[in-house]
Amino acid sequence: MILALAPAGLSLSGVELASFEDLTVMVRDGEPFTPAMVFFPMHRIERVELDLPDGTLPSLSQRFLAKTGFDPADALAPKAAGHPDPSIESKTKSQEHA
Repeated sequence: MILALAPAGLSLSGVELASFEDLTVMVRDGEPFTPAMVFFPMHRIERVELDLPDGTLPSLSQRFLAKTGFDPADALAPKAAGHPDPSIESKTKSQEHA
C-alpha cells in the first residue's frame, strides 16, 4: 500500500512477496501482524506497477481478499492514533467516502 508519494521518495506499507502466503494464513486465523513500513528515496525507484489481474490470474489484492475475507487496504493501513478498535476506523473511513 502506498502511504505517501513525494519528490523525496515513496513510503510503503506491506509485506515481502515471499511472506504473502504466510500472511494470508495469519490474517485468516486472526493472528496479529504488523506490516512493514519502508521509505525508498526517489533516486532509487525505477518503476512502480499496479496490482492488476493478468488474464485469468487474480491480482494479489484479489487473492488476499479471497483467502482472508478482508480488503488488503484495511489490513495494511496504519492504525489511526487514538482508535485501537478497527470498527471505529472502518466507520471513519465510511464517513470519509460518503
